[in-house]
Amino acid sequence: MKSPIISVKQVSKRFRSWDERPDSIKTMLVNLCSGKLKVGHRNEFTCLADVSFDIDPGEFVGIMGKNGAGKSTLMKIISGIYHPSSGDIEVKAPIAPLIELGAGFNGDLSGYENIFLNAAILGFGRTSTLEALPKILEFAELGQMIHMPVKNYSSGMLVRLGFSVATHLSAPILLIDEILAVGDAGFQKKCLKRIYDLHDEGRTIILITHDPQAVREHCDRCIVISDHKKIFDGDSDVGASVYQALF
Repeated sequence: MKSPIISVKQVSKRFRSWDERPDSIKTMLVNLCSGKLKVGHRNEFTCLADVSFDIDPGEFVGIMGKNGAGKSTLMKIISGIYHPSSGDIEVKAPIAPLIELGAGFNGDLSGYENIFLNAAILGFGRTSTLEALPKILEFAELGQMIHMPVKNYSSGMLVRLGFSVATHLSAPILLIDEILAVGDAGFQKKCLKRIYDLHDEGRTIILITHDPQAVREHCDRCIVISDHKKIFDGDSDVGASVYQALF
């Protein structure tokens, strides 16, 4: 029996916000002098509620849900960007997350320099990055623009570079959010082929998508999130239908 590579147990995530809170000391003093001191009202918003599942090594899992359901929050918890408010999560192997445009990039550095920065953030040293460098550059198809500061990159160029770095290093787990919707159709097709090739090599793939057909054709399994809760976890074809029924 396989031991899960990712284990999510009763994970919840809550955020706090303030209404009518003074935005400066000056405003607070003015309110105090006028006898109208307001400290604001704290609100708490639940993004995930008691979500549990395991993912085995080598699985290709699609995670679906309407916008705002909590999918991206879940991915950020799995990748270690957020900590859960309650519950436990265990990840037993390095993750290459591709969940936000430009995440891990320094805008003032060139694309070339950011390859090494991004690889270091993912936990890879200079030697392993140099070994992967020719394939990263070839796949990204940025040509001489690789030497431009990334603050001048379009969203499509950021996806090309970020995806190429994440998928050409040897992380056992690849986590991909909906950013592949950015960019031209030809490069999207190239990215999907790369994802499927990595899965064939035994990598664990987690893909957030709104595309039921992609889930049906390529995922081993589908998890559906609705109103911040897991409502389905099972067969990819059934999961895609559950997602479509939400609309």
